[in-house]
Amino acid sequence: MFNSVEILQKEVYTNHMNKMCILIENQNKIEDLELAITELKAKGVEIFWGDKSCLLGIQGRESGQSLYGENKVRDILVLTDDPQMASLLAADGYPVLAYVHEGNKEEPLFFVKYVIEGFEDVDGAYFWRVWQRLTGKPWFITETERCIIRETTESDVDAFYEIYKESSITQFMEPLFEEKEAELQYVKDYREKVYDFYGFGMWTVLDKQTGQVIGRAGISMREGFEDPELGFMIAKDYQGKGLATEVCQAILAFAYQEFQFSTFQALVCKDNLPSHKVLSKLGFSYVREERINDETLQLFIVQYSPNI
Repeated sequence: MFNSVEILQKEVYTNHMNKMCILIENQNKIEDLELAITELKAKGVEIFWGDKSCLLGIQGRESGQSLYGENKVRDILVLTDDPQMASLLAADGYPVLAYVHEGNKEEPLFFVKYVIEGFEDVDGAYFWRVWQRLTGKPWFITETERCIIRETTESDVDAFYEIYKESSITQFMEPLFEEKEAELQYVKDYREKVYDFYGFGMWTVLDKQTGQVIGRAGISMREGFEDPELGFMIAKDYQGKGLATEVCQAILAFAYQEFQFSTFQALVCKDNLPSHKVLSKLGFSYVREERINDETLQLFIVQYSPNI
């Protein structure tokens, strides 16, 4: 479970979740929600409790207007154990989390992407992150003394193109798509398929002082290999300052804590000496050469521990 305090106190994005509407008829174990609700309230989230009668109010069926106007999708999460209501609201564009239990598990759910079967050990950060997923907001991942690491969004693409103009950046990695629309679609698909499936991937690195996009780093799973793979790229103007090592150390620590990963790999070209230097600082050791897509790469491995 992601650290609730970290996520709720270090949120750096606009269009926050402002309301959570809880429409649950089965009150069994509902007391397990108390901790999460307390944390969300501390973040400024309004909590509304109701039942089926709230459906008309939320959707504005009688007036034809939404209760929350244009903000209905941006700032509210609906938690309900009514499958019909969940399906109806999800189809209408609301972020919906369905509560499935013995009393409703046989009923169909349509259009609902996220379900939960209980609230034990569930904190406020869980609901916040479900809301972010359903509204397309990036997850805050971690931070260092000088950088913030968060999920990549389409808004980062322009900065990526500026960074990739430097020939040294593409010397050892694939370039971006020539057409911007293709790159935007790639990022959209990556967010929906990789982040949603794994919960991790390659992320965007920001300069903490300016908010400027200065690189990419993260972990991924390469086909044919068992261990998560570390990848990183820092813009030319920010190289030589130890930022790659700083960011990667934070990412390894995050992956170790959140996903219990202890072995990491990295695959780099033999001539990519700057990356070799970073990997050495991180404790990686050379293992062997690998032939991948007609390219010879060097495989490095580290057995991570928090003391590195």
